[in-house]
Amino acid sequence: MSIKSSRLSLQALLAAFMIVGCGEDRTDPQQPPHTQEEQTKVVVYQVFTRLFGNTETANVPWGTIEQNGVGKFSDFTPEALEGIRELGTTHIWYTGVPHHAVIRDYRDIGVSLDDPDVVKGRAGSPYAVKDYYNVNPDLADDPSRRLEEFDALISRTHDAGMKVVIDIVPNHVARRYESISAPEGIEGFGVNDDTSVVYARDNNFYYILDEAFIVPDAINGEQPLDGEAHPLADGFFSETPAKWTGNGSRLAQPHANDWYETVKINYGVRPDGSYDFPSLPSELTGANYREHLAFWEQVDVPDSWLKFRDITQYWLARGVDGFRYDMAEMVPVEFWSYLNSHIKATNQDAFLLAEVYNPAQYRSYLQLGLMDTLYDKVGFYDTLKPLMQGQGSVSELFAIHEAVADISPSMLHFLENHDEQRIASDEFAGTPLAGKPGMLVSTTISSSPTLLYFGQDVGEDGMLDAGFGRKTRTTIFDYWGVPAHQRWMNGGAFDGGQLTEQEAALRAFYTTLMNFTVNSSAVMGEMIPLHQANLQANSGYGDQDMAFVRKLNSDWFITVASFRREASAYTLKIPENVRLMLEIDAQTKLIDKLSNEPIDVSITTQGAEISLELEAFGGLIISPQ
Repeated sequence: MSIKSSRLSLQALLAAFMIVGCGEDRTDPQQPPHTQEEQTKVVVYQVFTRLFGNTETANVPWGTIEQNGVGKFSDFTPEALEGIRELGTTHIWYTGVPHHAVIRDYRDIGVSLDDPDVVKGRAGSPYAVKDYYNVNPDLADDPSRRLEEFDALISRTHDAGMKVVIDIVPNHVARRYESISAPEGIEGFGVNDDTSVVYARDNNFYYILDEAFIVPDAINGEQPLDGEAHPLADGFFSETPAKWTGNGSRLAQPHANDWYETVKINYGVRPDGSYDFPSLPSELTGANYREHLAFWEQVDVPDSWLKFRDITQYWLARGVDGFRYDMAEMVPVEFWSYLNSHIKATNQDAFLLAEVYNPAQYRSYLQLGLMDTLYDKVGFYDTLKPLMQGQGSVSELFAIHEAVADISPSMLHFLENHDEQRIASDEFAGTPLAGKPGMLVSTTISSSPTLLYFGQDVGEDGMLDAGFGRKTRTTIFDYWGVPAHQRWMNGGAFDGGQLTEQEAALRAFYTTLMNFTVNSSAVMGEMIPLHQANLQANSGYGDQDMAFVRKLNSDWFITVASFRREASAYTLKIPENVRLMLEIDAQTKLIDKLSNEPIDVSITTQGAEISLELEAFGGLIISPQ
């Protein structure tokens, strides 16, 4: 299909909106909400789409697509999707799908060349989107039919029983944004901007008047494409007047550590930080999307708001089930109220995940911005990571979790993602086994969604220099192969046939744990800490050990996790009030759900006791048989 013929007309797009129910709920508004017993945990499998199916193992730093290969949409075969589904996955976050700037010549399908001076790496950052109405041509077997190939992937994912999530990057776009695939009647960002002023409410960008953009100075001699000759790699990028950079830099020559490859979107926020749109009334706090939608129907909103509304509706019409919002806190919460109320009006079940790092803003983005879930990084992840490294304390982790107890079901837990170091990397834990107690705790301490990053389940360590991307994190900027993950892929069989014994055992652990969490009703119930009672008992339990109960009605389990790097033994104390609540008596038969081994319990005058012997980084899920 040519670029021109792949476009939807505006009329066809609106018709597609009607099919998915724009302005209508997909679900019956009279339907009662799900009870806790009916709810299940959400498991998001994040896959870096460009890397997932790549079988090439050359891994040449700064390598071309011919040298290092690239994964395709078609690599997500039914067998691959079944392998993902085996991990309890409910949603696949396909990272890097929208068409972003890449150093590859696609002029034959009407795509302009991208300038290496404003592209990070050779394969490009997925967060420098060039065209929101199409997908990365690298990912298609036939780049001219790339949208068709992505539509087919959506269908295969749905057939495999999972939902599709893609990135929306509202704060910034690529310096050379060209939406050649936009439906008729939809203009690209900046097309109608008044570039004679720094700011206007309906401009899409901010401008630095009377100055041209200057490419940042290189750091430590680093050059685009590692110094390789390229017709556009000349230290110059034409942009007059210069635009503000994505991270807010107002310099015509941003620093090399700035997000220089992107430009910041204007949402009607004046340069002094004041708003050119109404604030949300307090009575909308916690209100449903219909009330938010009704509020915005009376307001003339900035142009950038309309553009992102159209973009998200376009992808909903194609069958996408939700969005992960990059750096959501850099965009006003009022915009999120507007955008998400429109999304929920089209698909009430759309999954909306936001990257927010300011704990003081969490409740605002949930209760006013209508997000479904936020990253729990600054609190939970940043406290859990030192424990996995042999530092920190479980007492601190309980305290940080308690601080968000009222919103914990909406706080996404993760141990890895594309921004974070791999657990097995030298600078994190040095062993993938440290992820076992971390994952055990993060998945069972609350009903919050869980994020699992591809390759985490087989202990990928990320310890290779890819070029622009540095080791400890799997690169998001380069063409690359992911060794441990490739051993699970086994040449496209996706059966783990090349995994080492340790990698296969780790994958089995993740599979058992993740499936337990999505099938347990108790994980949706209350959390009862056993930590302080066991610290005070002085029975060998310490502050690198963690124990708590999860209970809903008659269903319950006890999570026990050890962050120690050596084997340990102690007696777990279950206080009498908790024993009575769980109805444990001398006849109760217990089992570890992770190993299926029986667990002996003793009844005492103070409650119940379980004698435990744990391996390094060990853990159990103790439950009635």
